[in-house]
Amino acid sequence: MTTEETALRAEGLGARYGGRSRPWALRDCSFALPAGRVCALVGPNGAGKSTLLALAAGLRRPTEGTVTVPPREQLAYVAQDKPLHPRLSVADTLRMGRELNPDRWDEAAARRVLADALAPDALIRTLSGGQRTRVALALALGKRPELLLLDEPMADLDPLARHQLMGLLLAEAAEHGTTVVMSSHILSELADACDHLVLLDRGRVRISGPVDELLSAHTLLTGPAADADLTPYTVVDSRTTGRQLTALVRSEGRPAPDGWQSEEPSLEELLLAHLRAAASTEGAAA
Repeated sequence: MTTEETALRAEGLGARYGGRSRPWALRDCSFALPAGRVCALVGPNGAGKSTLLALAAGLRRPTEGTVTVPPREQLAYVAQDKPLHPRLSVADTLRMGRELNPDRWDEAAARRVLADALAPDALIRTLSGGQRTRVALALALGKRPELLLLDEPMADLDPLARHQLMGLLLAEAAEHGTTVVMSSHILSELADACDHLVLLDRGRVRISGPVDELLSAHTLLTGPAADADLTPYTVVDSRTTGRQLTALVRSEGRPAPDGWQSEEPSLEELLLAHLRAAASTEGAAA
């Protein structure tokens, strides 16, 4: 799979839990993720992130639309609850991964994730949440997937372990050209790791694309609140602190107003602004 190919494509993708009277968990979701990218999947609780990943993993059928991914043997998925067999040991779990993926299994990659942190004979049911995360990630990377889907993968790890495993994950992905889609609420973690972004809001794609292109398409304006006239701009979000107003606007070739400062936002500033805008829209509609 080359970097010019598409690793994941959603076209009009939709899913609802239950009958027609139930609300949509995902609706009219369309985007394409180039192969070899590390994609941040972001959105508020209930935005549809876990549903999208489950659909991509083939764990449920879409209600409408399609999602296209590599064949199942080239795909790995780590769910939030890390479903592992509780009666198996760590060594037995890795053996299962090796036997289920005889043509692709990378024992060295799996061992690097475990990093001697777990006894091979320890039973899965005795492990902490963070230890289960290590085993689940070891299985996923040991499979040597073309597409790796991660749903809040580092949430139950301490900061040091999270930093170490994230570095290992990114190194493995870069070395083998693995495409990674990772949902997380830790925005600073995503900013350091990802080069592609999909932001969901109430089951729909709000923004999607390469991080550098999205950042260059936005401008952060700062100036006096009393003189604020942003009508020429498409404002995503604005905040007033004392006498100063800060606004994230879409770049449309317009210069900053006189007396105002302009700069390219960070990824965290971009995400927070769009998330605040989404929450504000939802509150107004309620």
